[in-house]
Amino acid sequence: MSERPTRVPRVRAPELRGRGWLNTEGPLSLGELRGRFVLLDFWTFCCINCLHVLDELREVEEKYDGELVVIGVHSPKFEHEADAAALAAAVQRYDVRHPVLDDPELVTWQAYTARAWPTLVLVDPEGYVVAQYAGEGHAHAVDALLADLREEHRAKGTLQPGDSPYVAPSVPEGDLRFPAKAVRLPDGHFLVADAGHGAIAEVDADGALVRRVAEGLDQPNGLCLLPDDVAAAVGYEVVVAETVGHRLRGLTLATGELRTLAGDGHQWMQGDGTVRLSSPWDVAWHDGLVWVAMAGIHQLWTLDPRTGEVRVAAGTTNEGLLDGPLADAWLAQTSGLVPGGDRLWVVDSETSSLRYVEDGALHTAVGRGLFDFGFTDGPADEALLQHPLGAALLPDGSVAVADTYNGAVRRYDPVARTLGTVATGLAEPSGLVVDGDQLVVVESAAHRLTRVPLGASARASGSAHTTQRPVTDVAPGTLEIVVSFEPPPGQKVDDRFGPPSQLLVEATPPALVREGDGRGTDLVRTVLLDATVGDGVLHVAARAASCDEGGGEGAACHMHQQDWGVPVRVVEGGVSRLELPLSGRS
Repeated sequence: MSERPTRVPRVRAPELRGRGWLNTEGPLSLGELRGRFVLLDFWTFCCINCLHVLDELREVEEKYDGELVVIGVHSPKFEHEADAAALAAAVQRYDVRHPVLDDPELVTWQAYTARAWPTLVLVDPEGYVVAQYAGEGHAHAVDALLADLREEHRAKGTLQPGDSPYVAPSVPEGDLRFPAKAVRLPDGHFLVADAGHGAIAEVDADGALVRRVAEGLDQPNGLCLLPDDVAAAVGYEVVVAETVGHRLRGLTLATGELRTLAGDGHQWMQGDGTVRLSSPWDVAWHDGLVWVAMAGIHQLWTLDPRTGEVRVAAGTTNEGLLDGPLADAWLAQTSGLVPGGDRLWVVDSETSSLRYVEDGALHTAVGRGLFDFGFTDGPADEALLQHPLGAALLPDGSVAVADTYNGAVRRYDPVARTLGTVATGLAEPSGLVVDGDQLVVVESAAHRLTRVPLGASARASGSAHTTQRPVTDVAPGTLEIVVSFEPPPGQKVDDRFGPPSQLLVEATPPALVREGDGRGTDLVRTVLLDATVGDGVLHVAARAASCDEGGGEGAACHMHQQDWGVPVRVVEGGVSRLELPLSGRS
């Protein structure tokens, strides 16, 4: 295992540059923040790991209020995320409580050599970079380092607390706020996951609020009506995916009573010995069980409401598009599920794909991978989506897809294997419900439900995109991949119970790596690249555990983890060493 941190000469933090600012009165500079710690959070609002980091940093922000300024640097992956209005909506949707720099051209991203979403960079009160972290699960490490450095800078007189530059945005009023999914009730009303209000709402056929059935949820998304006989046996009718609360809840419609079916409110992490969940996004009844889109760890799970048993059904926790037997398949932030006969249709948002479970395996209908997306109709192998979040089975057996970041509803014909467009001009559609000869669309960013005739049709724009991230030129032949990791202050790598780290290396296309792919426990790996392939993406997934140095009863251990998708080009003169900082002090 490697414990080598990323060590560089003491350097000034590059200035913050972008298109504009949110959650603050005016542009901020590192110069005016001198005297305080600054934590830069490089994020993009499609990324579930980034949303996890927003939540885990809240306690750190509160603890060091006045001494620490957190700044979100929004560096978009998808074209839609580069839209200023879409970013402003996302900042409200996810309750971001610090200033945000809008960096659509990745100017500040590149200045700090970020390689992954999310990436954290800590700048000290004198304006120097002191640490960098990739992935989630680092809040305790940031806390420990701040505690050490705070005393050092207090003694030097360089820590000068000040007022927060954060200014809260105005909150729009309305019956619904960022609704996520909906289901049709037997009386023709709709049950809506009102994510922005943390509630489950009942609306009538015209979308007008009838009542708030339940409140106090932490960003609910998916809803699943149980079959009548199952509901009678278990005492509730609806399963709710409480995404930010990391729970599955059972809802009794008559009383609004909520009961916890799975999860304890804490996010599941690698090595966790308990049955915790990680951002369940959607739920659907299929083949006698409730299937769960476990977006936070790129898996499908099942819940048996009669026994309470929860188990993994598909996925390895690796993020990507890989078909095959359910246990070996890769998913990418699955956000929508819809049953259709023997198939369970799956919407994978991060690979912009429509997939399905059938005969114990995962198959892809539309989609190419993590970095390819667009707005193109036609044969399935040419068609493109952009970060879809929902789907519905249509009466003719075709599948309607909420093509969220294209603002459209698309239709996939599984017989002809073609994708067409039903409607455009929608505001981040995230859920779909069939109601007679109409499709009810949950327009999340417009805070409403909208009806679209099932026979409607529109034209796709015909655009295709690849995520605009810097490509790393690598030399043909051998490439050394080094994941650097340094335990937080007061902790150490503890290998008493086995290897404390794991490294997985794969590639798209697989032929890019001739030797050295696969899983191992060392955080350093040498791979042999095939120069004839030319370019592709290296998928590197790493995790490392650290525990309190003192050990003993009550000692705390933490898991640090991150997946990197590194676009590479094999050329003469490229680098022969790729260093990826998991956790390290500069």
